[in-house]
Amino acid sequence: MASLFLLLAFSNSILLSSAHYSSSSSSSSTTSVSEWRSARATYYAAADPRDAVGGACGYGDLEKAGYGKATAGLSTVLFEKGQICGACFEVKCVDDLRWCIPGTSIIVTATNFCAPNYGFPADGGGKCNPPNAHFVLPIEIFEKIAIWKASNMPIQYRRIKCRKEGGMRFSIDGGGVFISVLINNVAGVGDIWAVKIKGSKTGWLPMNRNWGQNWHINADLKNQPLSFEVTSSDGLTVTSYNVAPKDWNFGQTFEGKQFDS
Repeated sequence: MASLFLLLAFSNSILLSSAHYSSSSSSSSTTSVSEWRSARATYYAAADPRDAVGGACGYGDLEKAGYGKATAGLSTVLFEKGQICGACFEVKCVDDLRWCIPGTSIIVTATNFCAPNYGFPADGGGKCNPPNAHFVLPIEIFEKIAIWKASNMPIQYRRIKCRKEGGMRFSIDGGGVFISVLINNVAGVGDIWAVKIKGSKTGWLPMNRNWGQNWHINADLKNQPLSFEVTSSDGLTVTSYNVAPKDWNFGQTFEGKQFDS
């Protein structure tokens, strides 16, 4: 199953945040963003537990990034070309009393892409092909809601608000006038729609999505404190002034303000 994943490494140093699980009895404490919808889920097991597992959203080592195993790879119709990266979902097993663990649900963050396999039809092996809504989960998370023998399980899922400790994190990479910023640990709806950056000598400059939640710009912003304006997919904006000090450097991570969760 791991072969379906686009594994990408991002070497910045990132601070830790906590991942979490829930049961249906406690899900009322989490604000719902959408109604329950139907999908299916499978699992994968890492070939070596020591491997640093990345993903198509660009978060790099998911353990160091604070997501742990509470992650999901999403099929084409859910992945939205990377826009969905960082969004949180509540997932529960349904319609199969043989394999489901009653009264349980899990909370996962979208961190990866389950690539389609057009060598198979969508209803005959191409589980991540359009129009299928499909989640691929680490086996440790899958087993929170179903017995592993279930394999390809019918589930229900819904978008929920992400709860995060601390502020958004901005990991700066690049070189020269090329600046790439990975944004993670985003609360609220979790996914980002637009980003602007500002130096002390510039106005607000729009950044472009490179891939996943990596945003880039060509601008000479060295020796200037950096501010960020982040807009989430629900239209809310958080502005963090002077997040990076004047002497910032590539390879560093800084913490800004946070969306309400």
